[in-house]
Amino acid sequence: MLSLAVFLPLLAAAFLPFAGRAARWVWPAAAVADLALVIAMWVGYGGGVGYEQRLRWIPSIGAGYHVGVDGLSLPLIAMTDVLFLVCALYARRDRAFAALFLFLQTVSLGLFASLDLLLFFVFFDLSIVGMYAVIVGWGHGDRFRSALLFFLYTFLGSLVLLLGFIGLYLAGGTFDMVELAGRPPPAGAAVLLAVCVGLAVKTPVVPLHTWLPPAHTDAPAEGSAILAGVLLKMGTYGFARIAMPMLPGPWQRHAWLIITVGLVSVLYGALVAMAQDNLKRLIAYTSVNHMGYIVLALGAAGLVAGGARARELAVSGAVTQMVSHGLITGALFLLTGVLWDRVRSYDLRRLGGVAATAPVFAALTAVAAFASLGLPGLSGFIAEFQIFVGVIGAGALWQGAPAIAGILITAALLLRALHKAFLGPPGELSVTDVKPRELGAVAPLLLLSLAIGVAPRWLLDLVEPFSAALVTLVSR
Repeated sequence: MLSLAVFLPLLAAAFLPFAGRAARWVWPAAAVADLALVIAMWVGYGGGVGYEQRLRWIPSIGAGYHVGVDGLSLPLIAMTDVLFLVCALYARRDRAFAALFLFLQTVSLGLFASLDLLLFFVFFDLSIVGMYAVIVGWGHGDRFRSALLFFLYTFLGSLVLLLGFIGLYLAGGTFDMVELAGRPPPAGAAVLLAVCVGLAVKTPVVPLHTWLPPAHTDAPAEGSAILAGVLLKMGTYGFARIAMPMLPGPWQRHAWLIITVGLVSVLYGALVAMAQDNLKRLIAYTSVNHMGYIVLALGAAGLVAGGARARELAVSGAVTQMVSHGLITGALFLLTGVLWDRVRSYDLRRLGGVAATAPVFAALTAVAAFASLGLPGLSGFIAEFQIFVGVIGAGALWQGAPAIAGILITAALLLRALHKAFLGPPGELSVTDVKPRELGAVAPLLLLSLAIGVAPRWLLDLVEPFSAALVTLVSR
């Protein structure tokens, strides 16, 4: 069932040229079918590594087609399917655009399901090619420069990541993730550095983030939603899936450095976002801020002197934040697409009084902004509360306390943006309200954020066993 879910979108993309007039329904139909498969897997999941499948691929180097899901990958796979489905509902594009997104969906699902380092790397690299094509083909502004910057940065990061994987293979004799996590190879700080740098570029964290704002600003709305909601999680997922369990000793020894990088990203992302008058660029910098919280929490899980329960909370918060950020920021970027569709601008200085002409659009943006700043009752609060309790409880008081200030800065910058764009007298640009397809794409993401914020047990019951297992692995 898992392999079918991974490759169903690619099969749909291959069918598109022969679909005739039905081509416009192939993408949403494939997205619905794939999400139904994933929901069935969620309901039938029994713990541990589920829906595992192994096939021989390159036996001479110990690499194989090895896939499976657990409490880390299954929520991210479900989130990925939801985001691609709402993009299919939102988009009004040609067959090439639909085929490219179906390809990206298979690549993303394949990466989160991979239990082999070489297979992970193949999907990791293919995601770079797919998003580059999206920005170049359907972006706006200085899209060629932004796409090139995105490709060069992330491809260089993938090459450094490959060096780290080679180091793990030489030390452990296999590319199989389950085997490497079960008996960590005697690899040192150099391998951890290569793996972390490669993943940090994709996450991204400061100072490896500079490709992100221009890529988001010039990408189409659907591309930004997938880039922020799915592709950035490939980096943080890699930290939890690869770096921590396979390199527990180096991760413990350098935990304070990882925590510091996370804290810098939290504060820098929020402060630079506050200075932006371009709404899409502002949201891009809030992604740096939110990814910083995840890195901060995963770093705290390496502080073995801290309480195990606190470190488990930090990991649970990090995974919840991955899902929450995907939903919320995906909604925010689709809403900026509404702005671009109406007025061809993201400039806050030219907007004003939008709530009077587009009340539904203003309400959706306000809910998404409040979710992003961590308002209780929405998913951002559940994620960030667990992170702060876990980080401080693990012993990182002097890093966790300043990170809380990031929430205050985020609140200030988002409220400032809402005030400038939606309140006050009419601005230079007039925005009309959302259309049914736009509402149908954004509303489910906010409803899911509300569902996590009000009743999170359905997600946490899946995540917490993984968190406990990861803390045990990294404590060795």
